[in-house]
Amino acid sequence: MPSTYFRNCLHLHRHPLILALALVAGLSTCARAQFTGGQNYNFYDFQNKPYYFGITLGFNSSRYTPYRSEEFLYTDSIVGIKSLNGPGFNLNLIGNLKLGRYFDFRFTPGFSFAERSLDYTQSTERQAVSQEKIESVFIEMPFYFRYKSAPYRDKRLFLIAGMKYSFDVASESRTRQAEELVRISPHDYAIEYGAGIQIFFPYFILSPEFKISHGIGNTLLFNPTLPESRVLEKVTSRTFTLSFHIEG
Repeated sequence: MPSTYFRNCLHLHRHPLILALALVAGLSTCARAQFTGGQNYNFYDFQNKPYYFGITLGFNSSRYTPYRSEEFLYTDSIVGIKSLNGPGFNLNLIGNLKLGRYFDFRFTPGFSFAERSLDYTQSTERQAVSQEKIESVFIEMPFYFRYKSAPYRDKRLFLIAGMKYSFDVASESRTRQAEELVRISPHDYAIEYGAGIQIFFPYFILSPEFKISHGIGNTLLFNPTLPESRVLEKVTSRTFTLSFHIEG
């Protein structure tokens, strides 16, 4: 997988707050613009639908957030722990239920492929780094609420927030292959938020969207016999996703 390409494409995850603020400002701009003559030729074909379905293709950049334990302060063998961003992609189905004029409830089950790593700096003269790369295949069950602006020229902005449960189907196979590695739980829960834009075409809606995911559970499976595990108190996940929804 072309890791460098994906990391360059997904550098926006460093500035999610700036993007969110810009899109929030755009919501009010679109709301005012509806009174200044903007035409919505395709929007009204979808406006009367109470629900619709679609498919999502997304690209993600994910990493772990490692929290050091008290034993890290006393160990001489490991002097640093960090996690690097890894590339991945998503494939999801979409079920969208309208809750009034400006709100939606969305269920987007699917698969996510992710690559993350834990890097340990060993206390040697050359500060050697050992890396544990973790490749995951997730079954995801996300639920979201979405707020949409008023339409303007067949476009409108939206904000989205919700929760997601993920199960890593590759976890058991990874554990059997290497007992000496730090074990990560296959179960993960996260809160997610983001923003995007709907573009209405005659037969479908195209919606580019960015989303940030923060894991809220400890995914570390503690192993007292493994030094790399003892220096960790907990490990959480974080993911930035750029998605393209096609709905109709």
